[in-house]
Amino acid sequence: MKRQIIALTTFSLSIILTFSCVDLTETVYSEIPVDNFFRSEKDVIAYAGRAYVGLQPYPEEQRLWSLGQNASDEMVIPQKHNGEWYEQGRWEVMQKHTLGSSTAGNKILTKAWDMVFEGVTACNEILYVITPIEFENKDRVLAEIKILRAFYYYWGIDYWGNIPFSVDFSSTEPPLQKDRKFIFDFIVKEIEDNVDALQEFPTPEYYGRVTKGMAYTLLAKMYLNASEWVGENKFNEAVIACDKVIAIGAYQIENDYFANFKVDNEGSLENIFVIPYHPQLTDEHFYWELLTLNSASRASFDVAGIPWDGFVLQPDFFDKYSPNDIRRNSFLFGQQYDSKGNPIIIDGVPFEYSVTIANYNSRGEWEGARCAKYEYQPGLSYDVIDMENDFVLFRYADVVYTKLEALHRLGRAAEYVGDPDVQKIRTRAGLLPYTAAEITDSELLDEFGREFAWEGRRRQDQIRFGVWGNAWWSKPVSGPNKKLFPIPQSALNTNPNLVQNPD
Repeated sequence: MKRQIIALTTFSLSIILTFSCVDLTETVYSEIPVDNFFRSEKDVIAYAGRAYVGLQPYPEEQRLWSLGQNASDEMVIPQKHNGEWYEQGRWEVMQKHTLGSSTAGNKILTKAWDMVFEGVTACNEILYVITPIEFENKDRVLAEIKILRAFYYYWGIDYWGNIPFSVDFSSTEPPLQKDRKFIFDFIVKEIEDNVDALQEFPTPEYYGRVTKGMAYTLLAKMYLNASEWVGENKFNEAVIACDKVIAIGAYQIENDYFANFKVDNEGSLENIFVIPYHPQLTDEHFYWELLTLNSASRASFDVAGIPWDGFVLQPDFFDKYSPNDIRRNSFLFGQQYDSKGNPIIIDGVPFEYSVTIANYNSRGEWEGARCAKYEYQPGLSYDVIDMENDFVLFRYADVVYTKLEALHRLGRAAEYVGDPDVQKIRTRAGLLPYTAAEITDSELLDEFGREFAWEGRRRQDQIRFGVWGNAWWSKPVSGPNKKLFPIPQSALNTNPNLVQNPD
């Protein structure tokens, strides 16, 4: 029996392949044999684009990014003085590491889980459909989707540890729960078995798609976290994986740190793997101006919509930046100015964001530094004009610093600290290059925080450096079980094979 494509729309991967306009008129194909539809790699990628679309909700306020960020020491969502952002305490349990089996119905937790495993399912379905047919560059496309699936599983074992596992879309049985070691080995093998078939150079055609650079970066991250995740020292393997990315020769540290986060950041030579956004081709997913800004900041960025004023920088995190570190300008603090450069005065009071917050349960209107790392384009308004910056998942600075950390773990940081890329990350921030004596655990963790603030990696770093259980601004000491999030109650209800993580 021929496999069929059911209800396939013409949402094109043009958002990933190019930024040209496409016809968005929906065409529905019903019961069309796949060998009559797929004639080229382009046809297959248009179909396989659904697996990439699954990444797009990542930076929303109720998805995986916010789950990890709000549990870290980088970001906080306190209740405002007027009661806004309390939301049944769903943010507080994440921030204070009290999220457990009794609160496994938490909306953000559930939507984060669904995003990850819907992504896995989409990859499984695509592989099920396209594997039996022949088309140009088949090996490359299959490798691409397999490693994208591995990326979703990487998120899964990072956040939940032991997770449901399936690579068979045809199975009707609930997937079995596999331990972290099983999933870890599967991810590594998928990368190693498929990386050679991938596109090597990040040409415009492969923008936003899985390439060799992305795959080796993912492999390096697997090895960097192996001690924590599976109890195996893989730091030397992490160095080798980083060297594979470096050897491609396609990436470089940008002269301007903020070039990686501009509205038109597709020209960055530092960004390795991104989630592309486009005003016509993607739904509303990236709207950080709403999440973080106070309404008074509309004058600074000519924002058309009304910001929601919720996500702010944790007060003690701001102290990690020295005054001359330009990366501190990822956040808004002090006197604010309108788009013409005039100081904003409201009812005779200067509009200033303080970096402090006096009370977690009653945040003042202008308390807390706000994120401006990604450039805000004029006219932003939720569900009308959303941010068009492509969200960065992996960039070359991550590879450089992953190699530095791995060598530090091996007692060999002095071999690499003088590398021009390591030095440039510091000097472009307005700081002196590191000396070997300055490379310590605490300094690396702080530097990673400064370089990658709000990029979604802080939780992983804090766990790996052994400080996840420490107290910080609004969080008490937490136990080792809080390194993993509970499995959502909805997943437990539908899959009897799942065992909840310990509280």
